[in-house]
Amino acid sequence: MKMTESNVKRLATTLLGAITDKDPLVQEQLCNSLCYLGESKAEETLNACDEYLRQHEKLVYPYRVIILKAMETIVKNNIDELDRCTAKIVIILASNEMTKSKELILDWQQAASSVLVAVGKRFINRVMEEVLTKFQPGILPHYFVMQTFANLSVTNVFGMVPFLNSILTTMLPMLHLARQDQMKAVFCFALQHFSDSILEYLANLDQAPDPTVRKDTFSTEIFSAYDVLFNHWLQSREGKLRLAVVQALGPMSHLMPSEKLEEQLPRLIPGIIALYKKHSETFYVSKSLGQILEASVNMGSRTLEVQVDMLLAALHPQICAPVDSFNPLVIKNHNEVLRCFTILACSFPDRLLAFLLPKLENSNERIRVGTLHIMRQVINSASVQMEIKKPFILSSMKFPLVDTNNKVKRAVVQVISAMAHHGYLEQPGGEMMIEYILRQCALPPELGPEVQWCPQQGFYQRSLLQERKTSLEPISQEARKGRPATHPSRVKSSNTKIQRRRSRSSSQEAIQEPKSQLEVKPKSEVILDRKFRTFYSPFPTSLPFLSSVGTIEVFQFA
Repeated sequence: MKMTESNVKRLATTLLGAITDKDPLVQEQLCNSLCYLGESKAEETLNACDEYLRQHEKLVYPYRVIILKAMETIVKNNIDELDRCTAKIVIILASNEMTKSKELILDWQQAASSVLVAVGKRFINRVMEEVLTKFQPGILPHYFVMQTFANLSVTNVFGMVPFLNSILTTMLPMLHLARQDQMKAVFCFALQHFSDSILEYLANLDQAPDPTVRKDTFSTEIFSAYDVLFNHWLQSREGKLRLAVVQALGPMSHLMPSEKLEEQLPRLIPGIIALYKKHSETFYVSKSLGQILEASVNMGSRTLEVQVDMLLAALHPQICAPVDSFNPLVIKNHNEVLRCFTILACSFPDRLLAFLLPKLENSNERIRVGTLHIMRQVINSASVQMEIKKPFILSSMKFPLVDTNNKVKRAVVQVISAMAHHGYLEQPGGEMMIEYILRQCALPPELGPEVQWCPQQGFYQRSLLQERKTSLEPISQEARKGRPATHPSRVKSSNTKIQRRRSRSSSQEAIQEPKSQLEVKPKSEVILDRKFRTFYSPFPTSLPFLSSVGTIEVFQFA
C-alpha cells in the first residue's frame, strides 16, 4: 500500500522527533530510516527535514548534523528526480545552516556544505546564486563559503568554471586581508581546486559548454595569487599552511603566463625542494614538484636545465629511503618522485644517465637498489629517449650483475624484465642478462623450498625466486616472436634429452654423469626459442651450471 503525502510527512516527523536520543546506535538507525524513506519519497522527506530544522532553531548542532547528513544522502541518491522548488528550499536551508555561526564548528558546517555540493551537481546556478550573496568584495567570507566553492569546482567542472573568473577577481584582494592560518589554508585549498578544475575543463573543450575558454582567461589572476602564496605564505612557520601552499602551487603553475613561470623557476624550484628538509611527510612536496616540472617542460623552459643537478640530488635520496608499505602516503611519494624522474629523463636523458649509472657501483646498498628502481622506471616510461642509450645502459649493468645482495638481485631482475619488454636483450650484451636470470632461477638443493626466511636480507628467499620466475615471462614472450606456436610440454636441445636424478643421495653422481643422461621434470619443460639456442645450444654444454642445480622447476615459461 502506497503512503500518502500526509503519511510520509507524519512518519518523517516522528523519526525526526526521536533524533535527540542519546544512544549513538539509535541515532544511526534513525538516520538510515530517514534515508530509506527518502528513497521512495525524496521531496516529502526533504521538506519535512527543512520544516523540522526551521521550527527547532535551538536544536543543538550534533542533532542537526544527523539530519543534514540524511538530507545529503537523499539528494545524492535522487538528484535526477529532484524538482526545482525542493532544490531551492534545500539550498536556502543548507546555506543558512552553514553560515549561521561565525565561529568554526566543523561537523555542522561541513554537513551543510556537503548538502550544497550535492545539490550543485545538478542545480549549480541556483547554488551559486545563493552562496555568492555571502561572498562580497572587501569582506572576508565565511571559511565554508570558500570550501564549498572549491568542492563544487571538483564535482561540477563544466558548471563551475564559468563562475571562476569573477570569483578569482573578487578573491584576490581578500588574500591580503587574511590573518589567520585557517583562512589562508582554505584560500590555498580553493586555488588548488580551481586550478585543477580549469585544467580539466581545458583538457575537455570538445565537451565543454563554452569551447572558447582559454588559459589566458585566468592567467593574470592566478599569477597574482601565486605571488602572495609563494612570497609570503610559504614562509610561514606553520607546517600545515606550508603544505596547503605547496599543494596549490603545483596546479597553479600550469595556468601561469609562460614568461612569468620562466622568470620564477630559479626561485620556485629551490623553494619547493627546501621543503623536503622541513617535512617528514613529503608526498605533497613531490607531487607539486612533478606538476611544476611538467608545466616547465610543456612550455619549453630553458631555465630548467640549470636546475637539473639540484633536482637529481634532491630526488634521488627520496627513492633510496626505506618504503613503509603500510603507509599509503609514503608509497604515493615514491611514485610521485619516480614520475619526476620520468619527466627529467624525457627532457635530459644524458644528464640523468650521467648521474645515475655511477651510483650502481656505490658501496651503500640502498643507493644501489634505489638507483636500479629509477633505471627500471626510466626504461619503461622514457623508452623513446633511451632507445639510442641501450648499449650504454647494458654495459653499465656489469657491476649489479655480480652483486651478491638479495635486495639488489631483486632490483636487477626487475630491471632486466623491463629491458625484455623494450628490446634491450636483442642488443650486444643482452645475452648476459638472460644468463643472469637463468642462473638466479637455479637454487642449490640445500637451499630449496624449505628455506623460508632470510634474516640477513630481511625477506623471504622464496619470494625472490618468484620474482625471478616472473621475470622470465617477458623474456620468453620476446623469444617466441617470429616463430610458430608450439605446445610448451617438452624441453629439447639438439634432440638430446636431459636426465636428472631426483634423490639427494645420488645428486653428486648425477653431476658427474654425461650431461646427455640428465632429465628435467616434464612439468617444467619448455621450448627454447631459436634466439636462445643460438647462444645456449647445445643446452647442457653452453650452460654447464644447469647440470648441478638442485631446482629447475622454475623454468616453466608458459
